[in-house]
Parts: sequence; structure tokens; C-alpha cells
Amino acid sequence: MGGEKRNTLSISFFLKKGKLLKNGEAPICLRITVNGRRAEIMIKRSINAKNWNQLKGCSTTKGRLADELNHYLETVKARVLRIHRELELDGKKVTADSIRDKYYGRDESNKTLLEVYNDHNEKCKALIGKEFSASTVEKFYTSYKCLQEFIGYR
Repeated sequence: MGGEKRNTLSISFFLKKGKLLKNGEAPICLRITVNGRRAEIMIKRSINAKNWNQLKGCSTTKGRLADELNHYLETVKARVLRIHRELELDGKKVTADSIRDKYYGRDESNKTLLEVYNDHNEKCKALIGKEFSASTVEKFYTSYKCLQEFIGYR
């Protein structure tokens, strides 16, 4: 069976202990590995190194702040997984760099609002019966036409 090779994806959080902040905390970094190639994302969060579980990639302390941090880390991970899935569904090459670029919003060439809206509608159309009903997608196309008329595009 000659199918396409699957990409191996790994997501992990780690501390940049060599770059301590003024408050003594270490910044948390996300490492994305696809087929052995790595890219890193600074997630703009930090923690005291003694409160970090490197194996689990999360805070070890209890309390509201630790819970919020761990929830944020899970949200970031879910976003990266969603980006990975979108790249695969769009038939684009999946690399650690392409995931990082899409995370930072650098993946799209300057598209117009109508182009982005049309891409959205086409993706939804392909998902009729799976994630969207035909009537919902029809409403998306109606909204697209109204937007087109509103901005005077012909």
C-alpha cells in the first residue's frame, strides 16, 4: 500500500532557564517537532523554575494562577493541533516552521476579506454532512454575497 507518509508531530513546553526575567521567573517556550525538525514559539508566559514539572510540561503548584497557566498551556497546545490539522486538510506541506508561521499569523499572503471569506465557505462546503449542514453553508454564501455588495466589489 503506497499511501502518503504521515507526519510525526510532537508538542512540548519547556523553560528557557538561561533567559531569566527581572522577576526571577523563566519564560515558557513551546517546541513543535515535525519529522525531527524543530521550531520554537515563545508563549509570553513565565514561571518560577522550582514550580515547573519538565516531564509533564506544566506548573506543579496549586491555586488559581497555576490552574490558569496550565489551562492556557492546554489552549496553546489545542491551537497548534488545530493548525496542524488545517494544514493537512488544506493539502499544504506540514513542517514545524509552517505551524509556527501560521501560529504567528505569518502564513497567509495578503488576502482580501472576500478571499478569506470565500476560502472559509469552500472549506465549509467540503464539510457538509460532517461538521456543517447544507443550509448553514448556504447562509455563509448568502452572507458572502451581501458583503460583496456592501463593499461594492464586482
